[in-house]
Amino acid sequence: MKARVHVMLKNGVLDPQGEAVRHALGALGFEGVDGVRQGKVIELELADGTSEAQVNKMCEKLLANTVIESYTVELN
Repeated sequence: MKARVHVMLKNGVLDPQGEAVRHALGALGFEGVDGVRQGKVIELELADGTSEAQVNKMCEKLLANTVIESYTVELN
C-alpha cells in the first residue's frame, strides 16, 4: 500500500521560498502570478494493514511541523 502526504505552510505563515519563486516567474516574463505557496509531497510505501490513523501519527510526530504546517493524506 502507498500513502502520499501533502505538507503545506498554513495560511498566514510567511513562505520565503514561494515568494522567491513568484519573483523569479515575474523576472522570466510570466505575468499575473500574484502568489506562490511551496510545499512538499512525501510518498510512503506501507505494509498492508497500515491504517490512515497510523500515517496521521507519523505526520504529527515527524513529517509535518503542525505548528506552522498543515497536511493531507491520500491512501492508495
